[in-house]
Amino acid sequence: MSLKLIEWRPDWAREFDVLAALIREACGPSVVRVDHIGSTSVPGMVAKDCIDVQAIVRSLSDVKLTEGLLSSGFTVSPGPSEYRDHVPESWNGDPAAWDKLVFRPPLGTRIGNVHVRVAGRPNERYALLFRDFLTHDQPARDAWAEFKRRLARAVAPQLTTYGQIKDPATDVLMAAAERWAAETGWKPPQPVNGSV
Repeated sequence: MSLKLIEWRPDWAREFDVLAALIREACGPSVVRVDHIGSTSVPGMVAKDCIDVQAIVRSLSDVKLTEGLLSSGFTVSPGPSEYRDHVPESWNGDPAAWDKLVFRPPLGTRIGNVHVRVAGRPNERYALLFRDFLTHDQPARDAWAEFKRRLARAVAPQLTTYGQIKDPATDVLMAAAERWAAETGWKPPQPVNGSV
């Protein structure tokens, strides 16, 4: 599979809203919160034309969650990288804290990835901090966009290779994001209605 990055599109926010509504309808109370994440959620960022969604749940083993998504036409994304996020080198805890599930939206709807993660886990925070840091820090956003363009163009035109190189580079970016979070008092949003 080849890789193509495009310039940021304002329509991505509206397309996320449509996917989020489908997820909420399919899962009901099994989903605590639905977030737009990844590069399409950062105004001005180049990205693959694929909406990344984070669905926050209480448990990955919630049968109603999986049944709801599958009966609504979502499909399970295959592959080992779909069951655990990249674990940063700096992580000292149990790697299982980075576990997740990934679903694809129903055929005929917007192309996307639905990352199902457990509330309060580090991968929930990582995705939200990435988004918020790059949204608020234009020099970091511009530098990250240029890194992605160069990587896609010259180093790794294949999607799998692109990801293998980008993951450790993201960890470097996230060190700056953690400093920003400490300086600004940034915290991830609380679950909707305080439910977890």
